[in-house]
Amino acid sequence: MMNSNPSNVRTPLLTERFVANLRSALLPSAPPIALHEPIFSGNEWTYVKECIDTGWVSSVGKYVDEFERRLAETTGSRFAIATSSGTAALHVALKLAGVAADEEVLVPALSFVATANSVSHCGATPHFVDSSEDTVGLDPLALRDYLGFVAERTGNGVRNKLTGRRLAAIVPMHAFGHPVDLDSLLSLSHDYGIPIVEDAAESLGSLYHGRHTGTFGMLSALSFNGNKIVTTGGGGAILTQDAELARRAKHITTTAKLPHRWEFFHDEVAWNYRLPNINAALGCAQLERLDEFVQVKRALAERYINTFSNDEDIHFIEEPTGCHSNYWLGIAKLRVPSKAIRDELLTAANDAGFMVRPVWTLLNQLPMYKDCPVASIPVAQRLADSIVNLPSGVAVAKGATA
Repeated sequence: MMNSNPSNVRTPLLTERFVANLRSALLPSAPPIALHEPIFSGNEWTYVKECIDTGWVSSVGKYVDEFERRLAETTGSRFAIATSSGTAALHVALKLAGVAADEEVLVPALSFVATANSVSHCGATPHFVDSSEDTVGLDPLALRDYLGFVAERTGNGVRNKLTGRRLAAIVPMHAFGHPVDLDSLLSLSHDYGIPIVEDAAESLGSLYHGRHTGTFGMLSALSFNGNKIVTTGGGGAILTQDAELARRAKHITTTAKLPHRWEFFHDEVAWNYRLPNINAALGCAQLERLDEFVQVKRALAERYINTFSNDEDIHFIEEPTGCHSNYWLGIAKLRVPSKAIRDELLTAANDAGFMVRPVWTLLNQLPMYKDCPVASIPVAQRLADSIVNLPSGVAVAKGATA
């Protein structure tokens, strides 16, 4: 009797082909291959050893200042304030943008949990919106249509007419290094008077029409976790063009301590969110090689593009038009979404020694956020059911493109 579901017949061949494509793209590297691991072959040990030898390992030291200077120079931002994590950076950025308790912040449902957690740390509520097929990030066109239904203009800003809470900010996340449609988002922000705070955690080295991500919003947040393109072990940074916001960011991430030779006087409730000098030293050495890292990761992306170009079931997501992506994590996407087939690809690849992963569980489906406001998110759901992130570390990229 003929199988009534031809897709079931094809699935084993699809998983075999998927693994074969990974082997082809990543040669001469051999499994096991990690998703994204750091590479330390520059000045990391020299700079870190200096911190240890001199004793300057905490939140004060020359490398903190130097790391901030280099970040500002690299991104084209007027100011960069180093923090202990990307979550800390986004939390403070939202506070400085005016987000307060009992307000709402518009965030993509398809994002890492830190995006929503940072909103919660402000006492506010994340309000989940849809993503774009083209960028995998927040879709400003869908958001504009949605705000036409849910937003209400008042003398005290734009409110969600269903909850009565002010819509305090929009947080686009440049997913996997691909910039969102910033022109459309800036137009939306202007029309509604809602500030943008960029979650640029994954997009260091990515450009939108020649300008670095993280420099379009009122503020933005970067991450330097161990799996990012540049790492400080654990850390983040706030970017802003505003001198007063930068001063405030540095003050409240340093426990709001007023400068004095010996007195400890703090003038407001604040946070101990500064990046230690020893981590900043690691970051300085990593930043020296950012251009090289982006170059080899883009070359690996080209290999993936070519390898999957003739596959009728899976394609590799390329950078949006007019953008220069760091391709932090490569994205293979099923042409027809299927969570079941996606999971079979994940199982087959991991069994073969290729550490691939799915995109995050949609934030509105997590237990602590299941009762938060949410727009219609059909694209985000399709992306979640069809995306597999591919090995994209610099070390394996260098091997594959040698």
